[in-house]
Amino acid sequence: MHDREQLYIGGSWVRPNGEGSIEVVNPATEERIGSVPVGDANDVDAAVAAAQEAFPDWSQTSIEERAELLNQLSAGINERSEELAQLITAEVGTPIEYSRMAMVGTPRVVSRSYAKILDGFVWEEEVRNSLVVKEAIGVVAMITPWNFPLHQIIGKVAPALAAGCTMVLKPSKEAPLNAFVLADMLHDIGLPAGVFNLISGHGRQIGETMVGHLGVDMVSFTGSTSAGVRVTELAAPTVKRVTLELGGKSANIVLDDADIQRAASSAIYACFGNSGQECSALTRLLIPEDKREEVIEVIASKIGRYTVGDPLDEANRCGPLVSERQQESVSDYIAKGIDEGATLVAGGEGMPEGTNRGFYVKPTVFADVTPEMTIFREEIFGPVLSITTYSTEEEAIALANDSDYGLSGGVWSGDEVRAVRVARRMRTGQVSINGGAFNVSAPFGGYKRSGLGRELGVHGLEEYLEIKSIQR
Repeated sequence: MHDREQLYIGGSWVRPNGEGSIEVVNPATEERIGSVPVGDANDVDAAVAAAQEAFPDWSQTSIEERAELLNQLSAGINERSEELAQLITAEVGTPIEYSRMAMVGTPRVVSRSYAKILDGFVWEEEVRNSLVVKEAIGVVAMITPWNFPLHQIIGKVAPALAAGCTMVLKPSKEAPLNAFVLADMLHDIGLPAGVFNLISGHGRQIGETMVGHLGVDMVSFTGSTSAGVRVTELAAPTVKRVTLELGGKSANIVLDDADIQRAASSAIYACFGNSGQECSALTRLLIPEDKREEVIEVIASKIGRYTVGDPLDEANRCGPLVSERQQESVSDYIAKGIDEGATLVAGGEGMPEGTNRGFYVKPTVFADVTPEMTIFREEIFGPVLSITTYSTEEEAIALANDSDYGLSGGVWSGDEVRAVRVARRMRTGQVSINGGAFNVSAPFGGYKRSGLGRELGVHGLEEYLEIKSIQR
């Protein structure tokens, strides 16, 4: 059992001022696996004060010292990789192999990447009679989600450390336990007191207090678009910098010269990774009208291999959703797709065969989805793929851009020049061509209601920096 009773503030584990605890439930078994304490506004004040106190010294540390700590963090994640993978699978329900790779492997690489970025980063430049310098922005409030808990945390913590910022983190209450392990690791590698502070609790109390706090210079938030709007509203009176990584309803365009077998097969995994609980999942598959039957045949034949069940069984590709609430929400979307007239290709309502407990849904594919349908427009955040046909390349691009979101996208074509041309016209922050791999050194973020700012790589570091001009 992973019961945590203390918060990490000012370099020490301390009793919270808040009362009560939040239970963490394994979504595959519906059993309690641990708990975290509930902090309150006084805990936020203490954490922000600790971060403020630590900032002057930490922001002036050498590049070499920060790089060494980032490398030590990467090594610490590597040493505890199996423990972390098992813990995150227990919290989120992610299939264990995917957990090892994406939930733990990626944060390890990201931590190390910022040590490398520091090695060649240009901190100042001469512009005529000015010296233009980049400096740490200050105290950062970080609020992170449950779907990729450690990755989303490291995607904020690593560049903030590299920049010389101090921070207060509030992890998701659905999957907070890995953040406490991270605090242990940062403590063990000797991160100075107050640079990293951890508070758990409820978003409406802890999160909102952090966002509006006078001692916080920047907010980095990942979560739903509606919550991101609220964060922006609360941060506005103090004119904080706000970075937001929000929702998505990303389109995957298959052009008429694509390898249909490969594109259709890939479309399943591009949508259903982490049981569809990915903001960047390619949930809308746009295909030529004359390829409809071929695409559906490929997907229908392959979907059976996307096995659902115990996430600790390495044979399973799809685990449960994170909570009963999420299960109910995704189930409602599946029912709505049926009610609104989409053609059910696979999956549907009810629990998957062989499951009698846990927050599972059937991996579901709909064809003949039109732009008026709810499942075309709204982020479902579950294993539900919508297939829509188009007649021309122009129509495909228009359909892809017909969304409030703009986080990710895909293009499949036998002609890379053509694919790049289409990718350039997609109003989205990231596009994969013919299944191009995710790059942790490239900027990640969205257009439109998918967010503000970028994470990862050099662009992610620059979010945590202020710019000063010194005239001479």
